[in-house]
Amino acid sequence: MNNVKANDAFLVKSYIEGNENSLSILIDRHQHRIYSFIFSKVYNKDIAEDIFQDTFIKVIRTLKRGKYSEEGKFLPWVMRIAHNLVIDHFRKNKRMPKFDNSGDFNIFSVLTDSSLDAEKQLIKDQIEADVQELIKELPEDQLEVLVMRIYKDMSFKEISERTGVSINTALGRMRYALINLRKVIEKHNLILTN
Repeated sequence: MNNVKANDAFLVKSYIEGNENSLSILIDRHQHRIYSFIFSKVYNKDIAEDIFQDTFIKVIRTLKRGKYSEEGKFLPWVMRIAHNLVIDHFRKNKRMPKFDNSGDFNIFSVLTDSSLDAEKQLIKDQIEADVQELIKELPEDQLEVLVMRIYKDMSFKEISERTGVSINTALGRMRYALINLRKVIEKHNLILTN
């Protein structure tokens, strides 16, 4: 059992059989990746920590009930739980997700293992296409910053240098772009978290 997946599977089995320490090892092993993913979607340390805790409460409950069947795929399974809790958070707070700077533009892009089924993938693609159309309704200066930040993965310092405005102005334009985008999305009745 020398690869990570086998080790995860072994530790999950060991925890289910009563070895509490096995879960601590799993959490230590994956906490950075899971927490970073959550934080990249909510952009708030306290909320990210709450969702991280809730993720592992759900993991523990599922394992204790004997409902876990993702043989050797512990991390993608936990990431899906975290992803669903992030969506729940946005639904409860009735607000759009904050965009992160990883080049993606919505909270669907969670796993690289194509865990979305075909129907969800179609919805995801449609929403991405809709959003790309909607951002064209933004004022040009806001659109420019939004595109540089989200699609080109540029820092606000780089945006400031490229556009010839201060970092504060660039940040302000991004903030107004997101406020206006939210209004445009509401006007078109497009729900990003379905």
